[in-house]
Amino acid sequence: MSCITQETRISDHIDGIKASGAVLAARADVIRDLQKVCSGEQTDEKPLHICLKKTPHESEQFSIQLSSDESELLLSASDDLGFIYGLYHISRELLGVSNFWFWNDQPFTARPTIPVSQGYRYESTRAAVRYRGWFINDEILIDKWQVEGRSDLPWIMAFEALLRSGGNMVIPGTDRNSRLYRSLAASRGLYITHHHAEPLGAEMFIRARPDLEPSYALHPEVFHQLWRESIAEQKDTNVIWNLGFRGQGDYPFWHNDPSYDTDEKRGALVSSLIKMQYDFVKEAVPDAVCCTNLYGEVMELYQKGCLSLPDEIIKIWADNGFGKMVSRRQGNHNPRVPSMPEKDYKSRKGIYYHVSFFDLQAANHLTMLSCPAEMVCRELAAVLENGGSDYWIINCSNIKPHVYFLDLIAELWNNGCTAATAEAICTQHRTRYAERYYGEVAKKAVAELISAYADCAPQYGPNEDDRAGEQFSNYGTRNLLSQYMKNAAEPAKNMFWAFDAHSLKEQAEAFSNVAQEAAERYHTLRIRAEGCTFLLKADSDKKLLAAKTLLEDSLLLQVRLHEYCYTGAAFAMQALLHAFSADYKQAFYLAGKAKDAFTHANEAMREREHGKWRGFYANDCFSDLKTSARLAGAFMAYVRNQGDGPDFYRWQREFTYSDADRNVVTLLLWENRLDDDELYQAMKARFEA
Repeated sequence: MSCITQETRISDHIDGIKASGAVLAARADVIRDLQKVCSGEQTDEKPLHICLKKTPHESEQFSIQLSSDESELLLSASDDLGFIYGLYHISRELLGVSNFWFWNDQPFTARPTIPVSQGYRYESTRAAVRYRGWFINDEILIDKWQVEGRSDLPWIMAFEALLRSGGNMVIPGTDRNSRLYRSLAASRGLYITHHHAEPLGAEMFIRARPDLEPSYALHPEVFHQLWRESIAEQKDTNVIWNLGFRGQGDYPFWHNDPSYDTDEKRGALVSSLIKMQYDFVKEAVPDAVCCTNLYGEVMELYQKGCLSLPDEIIKIWADNGFGKMVSRRQGNHNPRVPSMPEKDYKSRKGIYYHVSFFDLQAANHLTMLSCPAEMVCRELAAVLENGGSDYWIINCSNIKPHVYFLDLIAELWNNGCTAATAEAICTQHRTRYAERYYGEVAKKAVAELISAYADCAPQYGPNEDDRAGEQFSNYGTRNLLSQYMKNAAEPAKNMFWAFDAHSLKEQAEAFSNVAQEAAERYHTLRIRAEGCTFLLKADSDKKLLAAKTLLEDSLLLQVRLHEYCYTGAAFAMQALLHAFSADYKQAFYLAGKAKDAFTHANEAMREREHGKWRGFYANDCFSDLKTSARLAGAFMAYVRNQGDGPDFYRWQREFTYSDADRNVVTLLLWENRLDDDELYQAMKARFEA
């Protein structure tokens, strides 16, 4: 039988010509994989060699077959991506290296040989989506994280995972990162595309010219120069050119330029600038592929008939950040304008879809999407059935917390999906995913945990996608505590989207109930998940131990974060309600409980940093669990002042002095005043004795 061994060579030439840098990078990855899975022990088997041959395949397609004399594995393709996908296919299907091996810490057990069956042959099929990839956005964790002392290695591993998953396109970060890692992504064979807030990948006006007001009406020539410079920088790279005009940040341009005060004015400017950008690009790259995002407020302009766009460009519809193809909520404004690609629209169509989102309200960033995977499959099946198969860009954020959904969506962009098959595909994928990364022993239990995860999320509205991530527990708590300390007589206006309440007290009551119920559901799921880790407990089985660690690092960690954060939110709201009743002592104590819970959440997250993951969560500045704990501490100080200030001795005497001494006030105190945490610990000892 033919075998792959550590002596297997992979050609670095294609028909006698040196392979491109992108193909050589994939080749180096597979050579590395060989070193992991092949032990190098002496064997009598003659090693197979992998040869690359150019053939008239369709773009991105490949075939692999064993040569007639069984000495070579022949990989045939017509272009770089065909060879790259073929090499990764060999790694995945023959060597057993999974697409997310790096992100899910796949363990490897080396063996002398890997047999290849007689007559082995594989012919690839065309992907269901033409341009498909990730937007590495809100990347605050991987931006500060280093692997092996290198800042670029997390990005390299992200690009590798994307290619292994059949992706061919990337927005390589946000703002400065998108330009910093653009060349690296292109060197791996990926198409480059751009953030909807950074048309053409150009530098922001306010960064390039901070001395000028960022108004197109005042300084059109500066915008034109930035766009032309960006086109010149990228014209020799494979690019899907994103056209648009949103604003100097991820918000509408009319926030900076109030002269555009009607939908008609706004739509006219956007339409004219997209046409101008289109002409600029076509002048430099005649066969360029262009796209534009119908996102947020732009979707509303489009639906009102205020946009006129070139037929040739790909129109990109977007979900709301919670997996549903409707316009996103912005502040308290949530029109839920349908954003499913229109079936009868004859132009090319695509989507911008989130598995991670940052809205300072209720989205998920540290944790995976809270809506059911079945809903995701149904939405994406509808996208395909409506013809939205030209372009899928998936907001993947920091990748690690979102691997399950990224793997699921890769299945759909590669193999397609229909309304009739969506739920079956979702169920089958979940089982395969659990088996691939957790093994046969735990696959059923892990698949059930993944399925149950969405059922625990707070449902703050009537729609199936109105399910909150960890931003709800953190931003909701901070909004309401902060509002009380600013003006308790007024409700938190930035929470009207969540609670139909007319006072801050009513908001606190509503949020308290939601948070408490969510905490209880996550507590139950945590107990189940911890039980699953016992299935994987084995002192000597490397794969079981790795699966146990992965469960603790991923799903179990996310459940713990939710349980702690919603527990913290519930305690914080109870503290608020006691403050409204002028029961400041109890408010202080309950705020301390909230601080404990948010602190435990942050500690739980940081405890899962080990090996290469050290420092991964250090820059959590979005959900920012530690700031939730700090604000709960600030609230403790605030209500302590209300109830025990300005002398700050009565509570200390009550909770630290004996019954005999408490009321004898010959001296106010016999020792220094306790700080808030010390006083809280004294209360806790009394109340929880």
